[in-house]
Amino acid sequence: MTTSESPPNPPLPWLEPEDAFPPVADAWSAASPAPGLLAAGGLLDVPHLVSAYRHGIFPWFSAGQPILWWSPDPRMVLPVEHFRLHRSLRKTLQRFRSQPGCELTIDRDFSAVIGACASTPRDGQSGTWILPKMVRAYEALHAAGHAHSVETWVDGRLVGGLYCIAFGRAVFGESMFAHATDASKIALAGLVALCRAQGAALIDCQQNTRHLASLGAREIARSAFLDHVGKTRDAPAMTWAFDPLYWNELLPEVPAA
Repeated sequence: MTTSESPPNPPLPWLEPEDAFPPVADAWSAASPAPGLLAAGGLLDVPHLVSAYRHGIFPWFSAGQPILWWSPDPRMVLPVEHFRLHRSLRKTLQRFRSQPGCELTIDRDFSAVIGACASTPRDGQSGTWILPKMVRAYEALHAAGHAHSVETWVDGRLVGGLYCIAFGRAVFGESMFAHATDASKIALAGLVALCRAQGAALIDCQQNTRHLASLGAREIARSAFLDHVGKTRDAPAMTWAFDPLYWNELLPEVPAA
């Protein structure tokens, strides 16, 4: 009796600080134990992060591991025109928009958002991939103008948010947290509204999750994702400030009292 086996993965490239990233087509295949894994090593600094995201690559690793770089195929993305505003979330947003003390902001407190993303417990996870070195790297990326936070506030308290990366009209979602019901979904809805208003068609979600799929995210071929990034990364930069009128991209105006 004969058996068929998947071909072994090629050796994983180890990047020295001066090395460029390998072509994303060299990433490990879906048949491997780590689909999308491209390389290890290198530096977690602003130039390397800029180069990575502009070529559809992102870092993701746990404590005790080297820096690992990924470019999965297919790629999970959220087309902003297909964002699913379920009835319950619509009602939540309508209340949030109309109630005093509720506010959505951009880049008011990036450090607090990424810190909360790193420390908030998550179902099915015993730790976090947002390690201290990752926090420091993305704070530097934020200082360079490439990383942004979206914050949900209630009565002056930060209750939810997310952070993302952006070049031109290419937007890459990273992580979100909630300390109140639907607070992270409100932040995501705000990012969707901002993207719709300013002409960014996709938000990269990196990996397929049931939660993201329920909100309208779907998988596309890596080649299509890279084509999108190539066409949008050098577009004029978005204005990272939230105008309350952007809610009109998702909701009708709240009637006057």
